[in-house]
Amino acid sequence: MSDVVMDKRPTADNVPPPAPLRQPRLPRWTPYAIAVGAVAAGSGIGLGFDLHSKIQWGLIASLLFVLVSYVLAAKVEGTRQAKDRLATSLVWVCFLLAVIPLVSLIWETIDRGRKVLDGYFLSHSMEGTQGIFPGGGAYHALIGTLEQVGIATLIATPIGLLTAIYLVEYGRGRLAKAVTFFVDVMTGVPSIVAGLFILSFWIIALDFEYSGFAGAMALAILMMPVVVRSTEEMLKLVPNELREASLALGVPKWRTILKVVVPTAIGGITTGVMLAVARIAGETAPIMLLVFGSNSINNDPFNGAQSSLPYYIYEQWGQGNEPSFDRAWAAALLLIAFVMILNLVARGIARWKAPKTGR
Repeated sequence: MSDVVMDKRPTADNVPPPAPLRQPRLPRWTPYAIAVGAVAAGSGIGLGFDLHSKIQWGLIASLLFVLVSYVLAAKVEGTRQAKDRLATSLVWVCFLLAVIPLVSLIWETIDRGRKVLDGYFLSHSMEGTQGIFPGGGAYHALIGTLEQVGIATLIATPIGLLTAIYLVEYGRGRLAKAVTFFVDVMTGVPSIVAGLFILSFWIIALDFEYSGFAGAMALAILMMPVVVRSTEEMLKLVPNELREASLALGVPKWRTILKVVVPTAIGGITTGVMLAVARIAGETAPIMLLVFGSNSINNDPFNGAQSSLPYYIYEQWGQGNEPSFDRAWAAALLLIAFVMILNLVARGIARWKAPKTGR
């Protein structure tokens, strides 16, 4: 019997090579290269098939980008990573499809509106100016928009804020459900319906005259549900621990709401109000029904017809000549700048009023 024992310990010759811990990865510049190739291929296909619309070229390039990204990632990195790249590619394509029309709109408005948008345009009205000739301005329309939107904000903001506080802090039972239902219904009310309601009630039934205040009331109706919904969501985000801590210290509930809940959510509330202002700033139908338009400057929103920027744009475009088109584009650019300034102011107020947390 042999006493020899075979040594079965692994040696360098019989140990299998270790499996790779990481799968091969595509270089970081791959998506950019694929995007450039997809744009070139989409342009070539568009030219080859005589497609006149650049939108069709872009859609073809987007489809090629998604397909090539998936196939290349599946071949090199595996199916799992390919699915991740597919989702990422779809997100980027959808983002570009949403941003490109916005950028195109802003660029077109700036390019056409800057022709006549100057100090004279901002300081003169259309009184005494014939629409077929250059000249005139939108000062009277800007004044009307500022006054009408300001009055609508003063009416809708406190009502919407108090309604949202009731629904979040106190609302229980059938009344709260009814208020929520009617707020949802008002969210979808067309602007022309709000204008017709004020026309029938304020002007026909109560026999008041056409004025900027009448238009402001219709705008307030459109603004209220937006303020209620945005404020309600912001108040719901306030942690209940803050309310409970305040109540545990013996603070009344109304004071807790006033000193704790509302200041905590003031940033979101302000942003919601500014979104509502942006929602009503471009409304035309209620202004056409209730404000009636005017070529002269009227600083009194409670007496006589008054213009606004949306109505001014509609009026100038309807005249159908080159000078009026230029004035319409300039007024559109002015309206966009007005809404942008409001949003910047809202962001500043939100940061200023946001609660400070210590480290």
